[in-house]
Amino acid sequence: MRVVVQRVSRASVRVGGRVIGEIGNGLMLLVGFTHDDTSREVDWMAEKLLGLRIFGDDEGKMNRSVAEVGGSVLVVSQFTLYGDARKGRRPSFVDAARPEVAIPLYQEFLVTLANSGLPVAAGEFGADMLVELVNDGPVTLLLERSAVVAG
Repeated sequence: MRVVVQRVSRASVRVGGRVIGEIGNGLMLLVGFTHDDTSREVDWMAEKLLGLRIFGDDEGKMNRSVAEVGGSVLVVSQFTLYGDARKGRRPSFVDAARPEVAIPLYQEFLVTLANSGLPVAAGEFGADMLVELVNDGPVTLLLERSAVVAG
């Protein structure tokens, strides 16, 4: 499971010209799954993200989590996070999970985040989406959790 995390002052996602998800201050998450991802990776990632201290405290140090600053989360599925462009000119996506694996994990991830009490908005899995965001900082991180490494 891979997640690109961006601290944002606002973010939104559109499908067919209609806003289907938007947040103010919080985290914009681009999420990709691979074949061997399970609930274990989803739970680990959700816990990591909810506790990630990348928001400023009173002294301006990154010491607060999204919950501590009253933020929200926008989650957008993005299979291209598992694109491999090392060979040729067109990326290979063989490491990206097929929809029958990825959709249930994506939905579980949304529920797990929402169960924390934070406001959670989402894109539409598999849709052609337009994502807008204002990256605050900028702060961008790449988090990864592999079932193979996690054991």
